[in-house]
Amino acid sequence: MNYEIQNEYIKAVIDSGGAQLNSLKKNDEDLDYIWCADESYWNRSSPILFPIVGKLKDDEYIYDNKKYSMNQHGFARDKKFEVVKKEDDCVEFKLTSSKKSKDIYPFDFELFLNYQLKENKLIVSYKVINIDTKVLYFSIGAHPAFNWPLEDEAKDECFISVDKKEAYRYFLKDGLLADNTYMNCEKIFLSEEMFFNDALVFNDDINEVTFQNSRNDRFVKMNFKDFPYLGIWSKPSGSPFLCIEPWHGVADSVDHNKKLEDKRGILSLDSKNKFESSYSIEI
Repeated sequence: MNYEIQNEYIKAVIDSGGAQLNSLKKNDEDLDYIWCADESYWNRSSPILFPIVGKLKDDEYIYDNKKYSMNQHGFARDKKFEVVKKEDDCVEFKLTSSKKSKDIYPFDFELFLNYQLKENKLIVSYKVINIDTKVLYFSIGAHPAFNWPLEDEAKDECFISVDKKEAYRYFLKDGLLADNTYMNCEKIFLSEEMFFNDALVFNDDINEVTFQNSRNDRFVKMNFKDFPYLGIWSKPSGSPFLCIEPWHGVADSVDHNKKLEDKRGILSLDSKNKFESSYSIEI
């Protein structure tokens, strides 16, 4: 079911299926900044990544000497969330662990997603509560897809600028972290070819990314202070969308031992404690 929120500047539509952002527009325009989830290219628009981010080595992990299987980016994106709060400019969703989820992820948790409009920004907030008696190990991340190009300009006229001149980049091999290097990223001109070897993955305290073009003043600005990883991705097949993805967590490395507690970027949360984080999208 879709839920619309609106203020005097912008409006957004969020689906309780996956608590996924489906639309983000200015009130005086028809242009949607969010990808329409056309299944002929990619059938999602802004999935939540939980309880893992990225791919597991052999799609499995080990916890408490037991092996579990889980697909890339986890299962929350495919679950129906409960609506726990709805106001004109705000909506909040909740997902709770179940017997079925514990078959592949043996932890009790509550996951909250809150969408709040503030002027021309959408603020997306995460809250994870450990309702288990043991330490909760998890990752969480965003995957919003924006129309690329934003309007009628050519795709290669679009670029990304970040708040660092140089950042530490990982290269992926079969979805897993492999080689790494430093990359000049102050201004990255976009092309389909740059995604032939999967996503660009950074780990260097990047706090802000702006996606725009060279010919007009349209832009998307994402601020995600305290998210240690960033993914930038599109399908290398002429797909008309670009994903900008702040993450708490990342894919396994090619030499990972598969133990959940040893996973790169994994978060740990003591019993009855909570984790909170947020990012914003400005248009």
